[in-house]
Amino acid sequence: MLKTLTITVVLAVTAGLIFAGGIHAEADYITNAQEIVKKADWKNMKTVTVKISEYDYQPDELVLKAGQPYKLELINVGKKKHYYTAPKFFKAIATRKVQSNKDGEVKAPYLLALEMMAGGGQLDLYFVPVKKGKYRVTCPIDDHREQGSEGTLIIE
Repeated sequence: MLKTLTITVVLAVTAGLIFAGGIHAEADYITNAQEIVKKADWKNMKTVTVKISEYDYQPDELVLKAGQPYKLELINVGKKKHYYTAPKFFKAIATRKVQSNKDGEVKAPYLLALEMMAGGGQLDLYFVPVKKGKYRVTCPIDDHREQGSEGTLIIE
């Protein structure tokens, strides 16, 4: 509970700093995310799942359609904690929320990284892809990336 609360607080503080002017939302972030999220057809949302283990994302490549609402389930099936870090991808999507199925949800317009705790941690990211392109996702903890914790997110 405390670990999940820490994630929630970090995301909330980041969002607060952005709105307060402590961190300036760069021009390459989606600035009309709330409008995009509100207009999205969430009844036709597609769910994709990524299982994260020691040094691996499965699948390690996701192809997403611009304008289609998604729920990305990030499930840590490993014994260590892992990150799903994709800053350029997070700038290319309209984020609705990040939800922990155990503890609650966070609504923040901009993300930097998502961290799943060891032993079954899961976060669900609700979003709409906007900017087409190819984006890298990695786990920056210790040598995880060098050992294989990286992948590609493609928005078509």
